Amino acid sequence: MNRRYRKTIIAGNWKMNMTASETRKFAEELKAIMPRAKWCETLICVPACNISTAIKAFKDLRVSVGAENVYFEEKGAYTGEVSAAMLKDLGVKYVIVGHSERREYFGETNETVNKKVHAVLDHDMNPIICVGESLSQREQGLTPEWIALQVKAALAGVSAEKLRRCVIAYEPIWAIGTGKTASAEQAGEVCTAIRATIRALYGARVARSVTIQYGGSMNPKNAFELLAQPDIDGGLIGGASLKPEQFVDIINAANQE
Repeated sequence: MNRRYRKTIIAGNWKMNMTASETRKFAEELKAIMPRAKWCETLICVPACNISTAIKAFKDLRVSVGAENVYFEEKGAYTGEVSAAMLKDLGVKYVIVGHSERREYFGETNETVNKKVHAVLDHDMNPIICVGESLSQREQGLTPEWIALQVKAALAGVSAEKLRRCVIAYEPIWAIGTGKTASAEQAGEVCTAIRATIRALYGARVARSVTIQYGGSMNPKNAFELLAQPDIDGGLIGGASLKPEQFVDIINAANQE
């Protein structure tokens, strides 16, 4: 982490978990153990049906609420989708865009990810843009090129001014939900490469201001070491964000000196 130039952000991604009543219970448990904020911004991205409940439940906890997905059209005949304007009106601050599960199970492409990034930015919210490689791509040595392609495609047409509101989350697909984790050195190398890609596009001053998270099974046991890497500025947390004690342990790791 480098707090001199950019924010440290710990974000929970609940995926398709937690009912509204479970969200309220989680908030009560979290309130009892939540540390005082130092340098770390904390947010939890919840299912769309829980957003209003979460905003009320977390309002006294210094925890922002994010969404897990968005549709890129402003309005129209898109049954079941949720627009950026709808999320903004609810009070959402962050939106996850291009998560590997969205790409794999719901056919998201680099093109649709880019459209969603613009929709989120146009409504003054902050996109958390996910990029990552499969195990076969890593084994073939394709990681740098693949990640650079995803970053460039996601940021196409995004101005330097708007880029400062973007967060990049590196999530090696082979480490999501598998219990496997990239070593701190492996994760740090890719995050450094992401910053180099941004530097080539926007220059050094802009690149050093962008928060880059690690999103591959970060947990209380590995968080401190991962967050000690100079280009890892936070985490996009899956399973551990569903358990208040584990989530707080990761927040504490992000507040390390």
